[in-house]
Amino acid sequence: MTELKLIAMDTSKHVFSLHGVNERGEVVLRRELRRQQLTAFFQKLPPTEIVLEACGSSHHWGRTLAALGHRVRLIAPQYVKPFVKRGKNDRIDAEAISEAALRPNMRFVPVKSAEAQADAMILSVRELLVKQHTQLVNALRGHASEFGVIAAKGTGHVEGLLERIAADPAVPAPAQAMFVELGERIAELRTRRAELDRKLAALHKANPLSQQLAAVPGIGPIGALTLALTVDASQFHSGRHFAAWLGLTPRQNSTGGKPRLGGISRQGNERLRQLLVLGATSVVRLTKPDYRHANAWLLALLQRRPRKLAAVAPAFAGAGCLANKMARVVWAMMTSGEAYRPQPAAG
Repeated sequence: MTELKLIAMDTSKHVFSLHGVNERGEVVLRRELRRQQLTAFFQKLPPTEIVLEACGSSHHWGRTLAALGHRVRLIAPQYVKPFVKRGKNDRIDAEAISEAALRPNMRFVPVKSAEAQADAMILSVRELLVKQHTQLVNALRGHASEFGVIAAKGTGHVEGLLERIAADPAVPAPAQAMFVELGERIAELRTRRAELDRKLAALHKANPLSQQLAAVPGIGPIGALTLALTVDASQFHSGRHFAAWLGLTPRQNSTGGKPRLGGISRQGNERLRQLLVLGATSVVRLTKPDYRHANAWLLALLQRRPRKLAAVAPAFAGAGCLANKMARVVWAMMTSGEAYRPQPAAG
């Protein structure tokens, strides 16, 4: 065990596969451990570098192993996949993690604290409630249309739709009971989401970085708080690196020195990319020569390209798109600590 340089660990619910190598890269450890055996095993080892794939439970094990004196590093799964040999099992996965970790230019994910995961969990739960609320509203509108009761789109028309259904004698009693059930669930989710919104507003006010990022046009309290809680800007070399991590840079299929760029790659954090794209779309929709956030760059872009391409289409928008530019601005603010400086208006 004294020859160990690195231990790669493939995690699961119950069985963990270990793959250890020495300074020469030779395999000196192959072992499977049950969940209850893991802590006792690593307590006996001297401080060692341990590498895991980044997932939800890996942050827990990262904190646990770091408390035992080990150095823990996490690798994104997409960086491990190219090193998986033919076939797939726990041992092969652990070996692939080890091979990836030994690359000199490999990028690693920082281990999150329990507090950071708890704050980010509020955002995830709110997103889940929003999805469930949307599903229930769509189900209500769909079932109502089966009985000839039609309502306009939007959550603001739910109450009126329920009243019309209750007053319609053509809707049978069993269906009326189910509509009441849907209405109660929708109201319950709306109340719970309002409670979470109040908690998120308090978190936003207590987070200086979140308040700073909210000054950027197109970034609201939810987007600013998500960026502040989930992004470590020091892990990125530049604003373009950060935009590429978000999937806001074009896919490449270049060869022979001839660049061929496609649409955005859509890799990386899907939720952050969605928030930036929605914010950019909102700014583009409201941008007019007399709009207070309008600037010469955006107005010139809108004169050359359609609004959707100006919001998010770096391969076709010349100097870039607004969502990409917002990501670069966010990275610059987070790394420098400077406040947002609005660009001069076009007029």
